[in-house]
Amino acid sequence: MKIKAAVVEKVGAPFTIKDDIELHEVGPTDLQIHMVASGICHSDEAIRRGDASLGYPVILGHEGAGIVEKVGTEVKNFQEGDHVILSFYADGTCDNCLRGVPTQCRNYGDYNLSGVRADGEDHFQENGEHISDMFNQSSFTTTTVVDQRNAVKIDKDLDLRKVGPLGCGYVTGSGTVFNTLQPKPGDTIAVFGTGAVGLAAMMAGKISGCTKVIAVDIVPERLELAKELGATDAINSKEEDAVAKIKELTGGYGVDWTVDTTGLSSVITDGIKALAQGGTCAAIAVTPHLIELSTWNDLCVDDKKVVGVNMGDSIPQIDIPRLLEFYKLGWFDFDKTEKFYDFSEINEANADSGSGKTIKPVLIIDKDYDPSK
Repeated sequence: MKIKAAVVEKVGAPFTIKDDIELHEVGPTDLQIHMVASGICHSDEAIRRGDASLGYPVILGHEGAGIVEKVGTEVKNFQEGDHVILSFYADGTCDNCLRGVPTQCRNYGDYNLSGVRADGEDHFQENGEHISDMFNQSSFTTTTVVDQRNAVKIDKDLDLRKVGPLGCGYVTGSGTVFNTLQPKPGDTIAVFGTGAVGLAAMMAGKISGCTKVIAVDIVPERLELAKELGATDAINSKEEDAVAKIKELTGGYGVDWTVDTTGLSSVITDGIKALAQGGTCAAIAVTPHLIELSTWNDLCVDDKKVVGVNMGDSIPQIDIPRLLEFYKLGWFDFDKTEKFYDFSEINEANADSGSGKTIKPVLIIDKDYDPSK
């Protein structure tokens, strides 16, 4: 089957939309998905520019939403016409999956970041030549084929143009708080970086009952949005010392939890310094930057901890429906971070994401989709 897709030909190349990409057929446990929309994530850009590699040429995108067109012979819980959000793939059979942590699937890298399907075959080809995929999904396409474990079924009354980023950015930020840090009511949290992931973490802190939810950024407009979405305090770290201000806001102690979404060495360090005794900093950005720590001064004496978190330690089939319930209640207004772009505007959308002009660009792949029908 020939489809249209946005291809990155080599490291640093722009996205080129092609209409002659050959898509793998539907296997026994697969779903063929008509793509309606896809978010653009900073992880897509990290691979495009070569900070990480799946092999080139590559079709990126891993925040897809669409409609099931065809199901494999062994698929149990999906049927044609279902609306779905796509996320990462885990086999469900390894020890980590069986204990409920699919983000630590023993074969996570092979399944999601090897550039081929979980069965080792090419997901996409052009003129018989291999094209790498991403997350066993590659949502910058008009149609894709995924394993049923990539998909989360959602209600048909939800707007598919909005919900794709729940499959990565929003579930990563919120899951870091709900699943990994697990703050108690009355705790305090500071989030460094108020992009989509950071704002999701911040909203999760509010939902969890944190009495101080502090947003840190250098963009005034983002800080204003953070306050609209529930931040108790907003700090422009370009204008004032974020660590000093956080300690001022917490009686000199610091916060119980910090989340860094920037990946910048100096900001991660501030995230650790802003912790109270016994506090934990979650570092969740895809970044090549390094940090230097004194085990004695930075960690041991004050019993501080630094943790890395992959995909919010989430189980998409559980966490995404939970986020949608919060959304319906008005507690998780993720769509206020989004801006729609036509699929043909993918390079502009990606540039706007990189510059900070747009928090969460969403590509509208099917312009004929009508959420009212």
